[in-house]
Amino acid sequence: MAAAKPTTTSTHPTTFRSPTLAQRIVPLLRGFDWPLILLLLTLAGLGLVAMYSAGFDHGMRFADHGRNMLLAAGILFLVAQVPPQRLMALALPLYVVGVALLVAVALFGITKKGAQRWINIGVVVQPSELMKIAMPLLLAWWFQKREGQVRALDFVIAVLLLALPVGLIMKQPDLGTALLVLAAGASVIFFAGLPWKLVLPPVILGAIGIALVVWFEPQICADGVRWPVLHNYQQQRICTLLDPTRDPLGKGFHIIQGMIAIGSGGLWGKGFMAGTQTHLEFIPERTTDFIFAAFSEEFGLVGNLVLISCFLLLVWRGLAIAARANTLFERLMASAVAMIFFAYAFVNMGMVSGILPVVGVPLPFISYGGTAMTTLGLALGVLMSVARAQRETSGHG
Repeated sequence: MAAAKPTTTSTHPTTFRSPTLAQRIVPLLRGFDWPLILLLLTLAGLGLVAMYSAGFDHGMRFADHGRNMLLAAGILFLVAQVPPQRLMALALPLYVVGVALLVAVALFGITKKGAQRWINIGVVVQPSELMKIAMPLLLAWWFQKREGQVRALDFVIAVLLLALPVGLIMKQPDLGTALLVLAAGASVIFFAGLPWKLVLPPVILGAIGIALVVWFEPQICADGVRWPVLHNYQQQRICTLLDPTRDPLGKGFHIIQGMIAIGSGGLWGKGFMAGTQTHLEFIPERTTDFIFAAFSEEFGLVGNLVLISCFLLLVWRGLAIAARANTLFERLMASAVAMIFFAYAFVNMGMVSGILPVVGVPLPFISYGGTAMTTLGLALGVLMSVARAQRETSGHG
């Protein structure tokens, strides 16, 4: 009987092709909202142009501004990978940590330029910046838990949850950040279904109050008159807004120079790098809070309309993402992010134009500032996470 032949096996080892870098990155970008990305790139481009002109002689301001944008883009990319359900799980812990840090700031925070806004926890941080995101996250979580059974008491509790950090931030004092946190939280409460009968009375009372302040400005802003609640410097800001000529070389200087720069830009502007108010250093804080005045001088009304249109489209895109969101939490969170950008742009442009008090709010992507840029990157990451979740659910990955 013949012996069986040994079985032969192939001597060629099996090889596996490792995925290329592009193959690894593409799945991470799947579901991104590209119209939103296009708007962000446009605003980033305008910001780099404005910063180069306004800050080319401010050391490393331009390079640092570009670095801050890249950092914000990295944060946006990372947060966008987190599903909204996990973001919702972080809402309560973030809020508790944020409020605890605000209380710690009030007790033993670091004081700079008369404001107690920072605390050293190994690194120096400004907890109020965290609340710009933690506040709307918590309120969106709160209303998600009560979806379908929201009562008037739930709105009262939401208002109290909002009032606590806003009050602590105003005490520092930091009116600008308090306004932004208030806007973010109030937008969530409004979009959660707050009845108009509760919205209109405070709006009407506020309008009447503003009209009375304007009408009685000579009496209430007279020397020696003190307003309750507000700090003295906050009162002076409002009085200076009503009449900048009261102190044209002091407290009114910022507003007057901002309005001069905006007006001198005319229709087309003086041209890139050709702003005299800017480069002769008449505009204070021209790379931060007042960069809109520098932008207006060099690019005029046409440039302003382009910039304002970009912000309005960004807000509209955020609301469009919110309208298609899968859950109430996602809808409220996306709406809040959209309104955060509206509040930033409106308050900054308003204070530079002389229609709002100077409160130290930067213009997104245009003003210099690492902390603000980081916060914006985080907010946009949340918005992109909502957009990705919606696209994955609808099968449009």
